[in-house]
Amino acid sequence: MRSTTVRRLGYVATALAALGPLAACGDTPGGGGGGGSLAALRSAERSTDRAESVRVRSTLSYGKALSLSSYGALRWDDGVTGHLTIRYTGGTLAAAMRKAGTSSLRARYLPDAYYARMSDTFARRAGGRHWIRYAYADLARGGDGLGMYLKDQMSNTTPNQSVKMLLASGDVRRVGAERVHGTVATHYRGRVRVAALAGRDSGLSARELAALKRQLDQAEVSTETVDLWIDHRNLLVKKVERADTAQGSLVSTAHYRDYGVRIAAKAPPAADTQDFTRLARSGGIGGAR
Repeated sequence: MRSTTVRRLGYVATALAALGPLAACGDTPGGGGGGGSLAALRSAERSTDRAESVRVRSTLSYGKALSLSSYGALRWDDGVTGHLTIRYTGGTLAAAMRKAGTSSLRARYLPDAYYARMSDTFARRAGGRHWIRYAYADLARGGDGLGMYLKDQMSNTTPNQSVKMLLASGDVRRVGAERVHGTVATHYRGRVRVAALAGRDSGLSARELAALKRQLDQAEVSTETVDLWIDHRNLLVKKVERADTAQGSLVSTAHYRDYGVRIAAKAPPAADTQDFTRLARSGGIGGAR
């Protein structure tokens, strides 16, 4: 497989494990968010941030290109740390991953890098090493905008980021009370428009707000709708994001539970790890077709 294809597959594997907000720009409908909804979301943002860890189960579909499911746990008290198992369930990109010998993978997050554990078939074609390391700094130097976008995704993948995104948009309304995981939760809905984003009430720093706007621009999405469900503890228990893109509809659903769970993650053995940039430069899995 040529290095360009290796790079594309690597970027795909990285992006799909992120589970962070695929923010997009779109027209904001009239009305805007009420003060009560914004106040409730501010409480949810603080409570979720203080929880510091959570178990997550999610699904994602992206036009005809891809569908996947994933589960695992994440911690965010000192950078993002955790682990996910991702299963590719359909689409042309999933078919390409299966052709490279990987229908599912395990992923680990550390504050400075993301690791993807590929299949034995992939390892035989990639110098015998199973784990690919994606340093966030290297992703930011991707060169085509996608790398910086993925870097932002990797470092902002915690559940409270979606709450911050709606607060920054200022456009949110209360839909009603619904049951999620057997408990009553309040459903909020909003849409995001780049020009309307503001850091004042969202808890986003100037740097975080700039990164969010960059994500919106680079995702090339025309509209984005975000639905959040907040439970009686002011914790986010469900998130659904919908976007229309040039490649088709994107729908991401995540369920969160067991806030405060203990999570440990460490880098895989160096002898079984290959750096993605080195793999791409070398042509990587030369025997794959």
